[in-house]
Amino acid sequence: MDKRGSKNIKLLGGSSLFNDIASEMITPILPFYIMALGGGGVSLGLISGLREGLSSVFKFIGGWASDKIHKRMPFVFFGYLFSIISRFLFLLAKTWQSMTLLVAFERFGKLRDPPRDAIITDSTDKRGQGFGLHQAMDTTGGLIGTLLVVLLYWKFQLDFKTIILCAAIISILSIVPLFFVKDPQKKIKKKITLKGVHELHCNLKYFIFTASVFTMANFGLYMFLIILAQQITGSIIIPFLLYALFSFSYAVFAFPAGVLSDKIGRKRLLFLGYSLFILVGLGFTRVNSIPLLILFFALYGLVYALTQATQRAFVSDVAAPERKGTAFGLYESVTGVVNIPAGLIAGLIWNYSQNAMFYYVSGVSLVALILMFFVKEEK
Repeated sequence: MDKRGSKNIKLLGGSSLFNDIASEMITPILPFYIMALGGGGVSLGLISGLREGLSSVFKFIGGWASDKIHKRMPFVFFGYLFSIISRFLFLLAKTWQSMTLLVAFERFGKLRDPPRDAIITDSTDKRGQGFGLHQAMDTTGGLIGTLLVVLLYWKFQLDFKTIILCAAIISILSIVPLFFVKDPQKKIKKKITLKGVHELHCNLKYFIFTASVFTMANFGLYMFLIILAQQITGSIIIPFLLYALFSFSYAVFAFPAGVLSDKIGRKRLLFLGYSLFILVGLGFTRVNSIPLLILFFALYGLVYALTQATQRAFVSDVAAPERKGTAFGLYESVTGVVNIPAGLIAGLIWNYSQNAMFYYVSGVSLVALILMFFVKEEK
């Protein structure tokens, strides 16, 4: 990884770190906040899906448009700015329905992701390492944010709205590193049109389909896990700490997983991640104590470390240079949209039987694992 490329990735990682401090200050309290506003299992599933799903079309637009105008940073900057403004609007929510809409509205800022990922791709040849480093910094911010929630809620006894205000203020810092990022993309003469989606490699499209099936299982499960932990322990603080453990495990293993994917290949690592998720899903049907909660929250963090950055690196490997933004946009939008039905289905099953929901996500992940056999890995 050259010096300039490393600097770009670290700056983007720094921006993600501050943004995720804010985001993860809100995430662990969101299930309790929604339920306090009158929501239930279906509303939890809906908001889990909408956090990624409703805004996904804008991820595609962000990726495609950044290819078309040959600039990434305007979209990255606008995306982070939009998220900051939206978090201040969270303070206006009076019902779980209005909070759901505001959370979905905030995710419009995620149009920054494909252009940002394209910058990472253009900044280094060691893509697994590059995405792993960025993911590690991003997730470290999530860990800090979760620990801040524990401190503010338990030590200072602040209410949920005050914590959300603190998160919104901290998120302003995510803008600062962006002023120093250099967009490395070179001018490309080939005209970029919407037909570019059809011109993407068929293996890439099949991989995106496979990743989408996996997303049907791993759709934002942590909201249900937080409620499960609260039911088992009778505490609100312990679920926060368990979510911090999830973030810690994710952050610790994200960079090594990225390096490992460069060495042994993306497909092998995704096999491992998908297989581990099946075991984690089945394991949660047997969890009835704090030690088991600790074990499976840590393993769930490892699942994220093995799969999230690796899937993005795979997209980067297969996509043509002039189609990086479009490819990432398609990947983000398709895997994002399926979060909506995935969350609703899981929420309905949860209301019927919590264990049945965990069996369901394990079964869907098994289907994704089988589909992965037919993915062709680029050498």
